[in-house]
Amino acid sequence: MDGHYILGVHIADRTANAVDVQKALTQYGCNIRTRVGLHHVDDKVCSSDGLILLELFGDRRACDDLADKLSRLAGIQVQRMIFEHPQGRS
Repeated sequence: MDGHYILGVHIADRTANAVDVQKALTQYGCNIRTRVGLHHVDDKVCSSDGLILLELFGDRRACDDLADKLSRLAGIQVQRMIFEHPQGRS
């Protein structure tokens, strides 16, 4: 894949949905270059919602398959950001 393929994965009710999300991420682990998890936390609360940012690598079809698999899970919203590079540049 020539460019950057980023997924934003919003997880409602992290406690209930984390296992299924983690299974999908593990299945496509070789296509994940960077993973950043975000959720609100302070001294009074730890949010039940969260956001995972994924920088994907490798075969475009596998990256699309991961996005589709995550999208089909209950309580999960996926958005893609795709930045193409001109041929020959990385």
